[in-house]
Amino acid sequence: MTHSRKDAAALLDAHGLSPRRSLGQNFVVDPNTVRRIVRLAGVTASDHVVEVGAGLGSLTLGLADTGADVIAVEHDAGLAAAVTEVVASRENVRVVEADAMALDWHGLLAGASRWVLVANLPYNVATPMVADLLDDVHEIQRFFVMVQREVAERFAARPGSKAYGALSVKVAYWANARLVGDVPPTVFLPRPKVMSSLVEITRRDTPAVDPSVDRERLFTLVRAGFAHRRKTLHNALAGLADDGMLIDAGIAPSARAEELDVDAWGRLAALVPR
Repeated sequence: MTHSRKDAAALLDAHGLSPRRSLGQNFVVDPNTVRRIVRLAGVTASDHVVEVGAGLGSLTLGLADTGADVIAVEHDAGLAAAVTEVVASRENVRVVEADAMALDWHGLLAGASRWVLVANLPYNVATPMVADLLDDVHEIQRFFVMVQREVAERFAARPGSKAYGALSVKVAYWANARLVGDVPPTVFLPRPKVMSSLVEITRRDTPAVDPSVDRERLFTLVRAGFAHRRKTLHNALAGLADDGMLIDAGIAPSARAEELDVDAWGRLAALVPR
């Protein structure tokens, strides 16, 4: 059971609501798409799921139908009230009205040690949210998110590709990511002007780089390298790493940031003094 376009419009009208562009609100209003997302996410009754940006509850209902325990987070007070009404009969769903960017995530997820995040993420928060959760909220073991296709490509990009950047290295440090499929604008209310994509991010048991390598130093190098993509690392990392360090790490000073995988960045960070 989930919302059709007609259902969603009626629910908005009943609560005196309309989508807020400032919060990136585009609601999924196609039951087949919701079922597809839940199926591809592989959620089962044994899972603990947190959903960010519950909106009108279309995906919330689909997740609830699996029997999983679901926490649905919604920032907008009007929508939080609406989705609370929608899932009122579902004992396995708890709605939390909160800004996901300012949540006490460890407190929220204290009921279980392993969580899956499944969400239609607003375009304006997808990148910082996933990056921060990877860094700080290790209870979330797997992410299955729908985001703007351009963002999804950056999450899953490999070295040498146009989409590969500092975010790609961040994801690769913590996890394995893969693109799962596209979602057209026609399944949303209102319809966005961009294509969306589904991406799965599965946390590694241990980071890709030896934990003895200082993470802050590593990502200082990564950000500097990608700040000037067209520059060679000899120039982009001037003042941070010299040619000798690059060579000792097995990296040509003439290389550019997008050529280095996370292992190479780790080798370099290990040679840079604190």
